[in-house]
Amino acid sequence: MKTLHFSTKIDAPAEVVSETMLGDAGYRQWTSVFSPGSYFEGSWLPGSEIRFLGDSDDTQPMGGLVGVVAEHRPHEFVSIEYTGLIMNGEVDTESEYAQKFRGTHENYTFTETDGVTTLIVDLDVDEEEADMFEDMWPRSLDKLSELAESEAVTRGQHPAR
Repeated sequence: MKTLHFSTKIDAPAEVVSETMLGDAGYRQWTSVFSPGSYFEGSWLPGSEIRFLGDSDDTQPMGGLVGVVAEHRPHEFVSIEYTGLIMNGEVDTESEYAQKFRGTHENYTFTETDGVTTLIVDLDVDEEEADMFEDMWPRSLDKLSELAESEAVTRGQHPAR
């Protein structure tokens, strides 16, 4: 297991960044970098089960991940602990492959200074998949930045430059 770290500065308040990142519409857009058709089911409330889903078919049977929101401080921090995955539409927590995900975390930290948010993402990944995530996460964060900055302008909350 390997922990990856990503960081980006977004010209928008933490509230706008976190709401864009975790809201249904924004989530579907920025996560499309990982998998077209990505979405989540569940709640971001602490202790809630949440499922991260996407398009799956016979050639790609893994349809997503299942986790529990371990901690959520709105606009500051979110921690997801993965409990398994979804294979062929069914929750799998017991297979050898699912065991690789159990107990891993994905954390989002939002820190705002003068209307600019630093977003830090820390996630545990299987070493065999690290290169894929190192390629995809920066692109997904670029997409999230575009979305959040646009939303900040719409709300009249874009920091003056």
